[in-house]
Amino acid sequence: MTTSLSAGHERSTPGLADEGGASGSPIAVGFVSGGAVEAASGTLAALGIAQDRLLVQSGIDPHDLGRTDPVAFALGRLMVVAAHRSGCPHGGLLAGRRTTLASVELLGVLMRNSETVGDALRALEVHQGLFDRGAVIDVGVDGPVAVASYAPYEPDADGIALHCERALTAMTTLLRALCDAEWAPDEVLVPRSQPRDTKPYADFFRAPVRFEQEIAALVFPAALLVRPVAGANPVLCRIAERRLRRFESGGLTDELRRHLRASLIHGGLSAQRAAETMAVHRRTLSRRLKAEGTCYRSVANETRLAVARQLLADTDLGLAEISATLEFSEPAAFTHAFRRWTGTTPSAWRRDRRGRAATAERAAPGQGGEAP
Repeated sequence: MTTSLSAGHERSTPGLADEGGASGSPIAVGFVSGGAVEAASGTLAALGIAQDRLLVQSGIDPHDLGRTDPVAFALGRLMVVAAHRSGCPHGGLLAGRRTTLASVELLGVLMRNSETVGDALRALEVHQGLFDRGAVIDVGVDGPVAVASYAPYEPDADGIALHCERALTAMTTLLRALCDAEWAPDEVLVPRSQPRDTKPYADFFRAPVRFEQEIAALVFPAALLVRPVAGANPVLCRIAERRLRRFESGGLTDELRRHLRASLIHGGLSAQRAAETMAVHRRTLSRRLKAEGTCYRSVANETRLAVARQLLADTDLGLAEISATLEFSEPAAFTHAFRRWTGTTPSAWRRDRRGRAATAERAAPGQGGEAP
């Protein structure tokens, strides 16, 4: 089943109304749909760059790639290589602009036919794992302010800053499709060092873009969440929701990881709170995690370490700010934990990571290395 949406109206092929067929299969943690890579490839083509060689360099077989095929979380590597090859530092922004309601298929049908913008964002929050199992989307409200965030499971993976940039751009594009083309957030938070040229970001988001942030997020008035989606069809909404739920999957460890990434954004990691949110008893949570070969403390530490690595690699935030973000009592406690997890200090890890990144950039295609 494929679905196209244009000019704000859905055009469904046979199969949606009678629930025949399937829009795709669940993908594993750490994978993204082929559609995400297709968007990045389209960006390469628009920049005049031959795609196949860069796909291979990034660990993606260009001859075995379909829109609905899951691809290992190599999209970040592709965008890093593309940025070096093209000299364009905002490739994530360009790739994200290619996301449409149609490109997220059945999820787009659900969002387009949700009663309110808030319902559409909650649908994205719940079901985006069918297309991107490398991150969690969270929508939170604090008084008059709403925050839609994108939190990768493995924030230290290659090119994760560009991934976050792509996701924020994609969310903005989807919100403009649901609201109007002129919609803009109040501000945009990006967990990466500020590029030399910020004009492309200002031109696209039409809002203050703040780099060097702990999270990737769109900030906007909470009143937007109750705004009706014009032309929503409740029948199509119910059918799309029912079909999407048939494809949901993932073990308890994956569910806990999603919860912890969202909780770390808002502050307050707690095994008891996690169990309550996941509707299980605290002891049941421990027992089921043990059956999957892990425990709450291990998953929580993995989450903290992953976020620490991303902030050390992609931002210039100080150790005090990072330790506070990760809920350590003081920088010394963070340094001690990081050394225990990795065998080195945060400062030494940052120097080494940036040294290796600089070496890779000098050897990248188009930058003194072998051209594709």
